[in-house]
Amino acid sequence: MNTKNDRASWIKGGNANCSVPPGFLRQVYRFVLMGAPGVGKGTQAELLCEQLHTCQLSTGDVFRAAKSLCAGERTPAIESALGYMKRGDLVPDETVLALVGERLRCLRCHGGFLLDGFPRTVAQAEALDKLLEREQIGLTAVLNYELPIEQVVARLGGRRTCSGCKAVFHVATRPPRAEGVCDQCGGNLFQREDDRAEAIRVRMEAYEESTLPLTDYYQRNGLLVTVAAEGSPDRIFERTLVALKGQH
Repeated sequence: MNTKNDRASWIKGGNANCSVPPGFLRQVYRFVLMGAPGVGKGTQAELLCEQLHTCQLSTGDVFRAAKSLCAGERTPAIESALGYMKRGDLVPDETVLALVGERLRCLRCHGGFLLDGFPRTVAQAEALDKLLEREQIGLTAVLNYELPIEQVVARLGGRRTCSGCKAVFHVATRPPRAEGVCDQCGGNLFQREDDRAEAIRVRMEAYEESTLPLTDYYQRNGLLVTVAAEGSPDRIFERTLVALKGQH
């Protein structure tokens, strides 16, 4: 039996039902997930969902899936978001909030949740607080994964992408059998422009500048749990659990 939740309620909205209904849990966790590119946030999200049975609710997944939804499956917020995306514009706060508001039953889910990609601004965080307060739901914690910029540069700067099948390798942690050649299709490996050290530093600076007010906001509210993202994924996850226990 496949127990992986397809998250249909989140992806499609409306009356869509998830493939795996939430079971009874002794403790329900509700997280907001934060972390710059390259800190391993995606891997930690997978471990959190697997071990704590939370459901990953990524706004990015909704936007990506929206493009393939037929007209009858598109909610008003999705239609609005698609309009901005087609024009190459950023989806504004009010549209993102409307998208989340259409999916309130995902926030009420007894399986818990892990919000990934939302909130991104203090205005979104304040609006989320109002939604949760109205639904009488409390956040467990805001998990903020941090890594020194030199280690982020090493992680992202070592990535190599296949020009053919788009497989991703790493010069240190996942090198190809033959240098510069893809193991899977024999294509040439290259370094993407945004994986170069200079570009990574610019991205990190932009991330830190945009998220500093948000981390300050959650720090003041006593919800911020900062975790060092150094070491193996399992070690980082152990560190996460210890930090969560220390919060309560």
